[in-house]
Amino acid sequence: MNGAQSAPQAPTQPTPAVDLVDQLSGLAGGNSLHQLRHLREKVAVATQGSYDSLFDPALPDIGLDERLLVALYACRLAGAHSVAAHYRQRLQALAVEASQLSVVEHGTPEQLPAGRLRAMLLFTRALTERPVEGDKAALHSLPAAGISTPAVVALSQLIAFISYQIRVVAGLRAMQLAGH
Repeated sequence: MNGAQSAPQAPTQPTPAVDLVDQLSGLAGGNSLHQLRHLREKVAVATQGSYDSLFDPALPDIGLDERLLVALYACRLAGAHSVAAHYRQRLQALAVEASQLSVVEHGTPEQLPAGRLRAMLLFTRALTERPVEGDKAALHSLPAAGISTPAVVALSQLIAFISYQIRVVAGLRAMQLAGH
């Protein structure tokens, strides 16, 4: 051995066929930023796996349309337009109610009739804009709107994941603009 160390290699864990963060960030396979992101392939795989699980149409207790509306609303609140475009496209494929989509894109949850979606969006806004308000009272508003405990857990996980996804995409885009 000559004492030289080789560059760290990414594990041989299989890369998902679709990597949404790479797509939303505009990362092309093989560029240096893509390679850097995939040095810890298990993180990329886990991120995509979380997305796949949270938006699995078979997830019980909370409809795919509700999850996509929550995701779009969280993106709108965060000013994450490119990530929002992904969720808007998925919603359009579901033919969600135009009034619900309009509120999520341009209005406030209070414009919706009392019920599940309104409660979910109010909770999303609290956790996105003022996380300290995601307290016991905010949590209790969800079951009062007919949302089961498993759905409350899934909703909380979804909101946290969207926040993470937005930040990862924004960070990667910033690194691209900085020439890294």
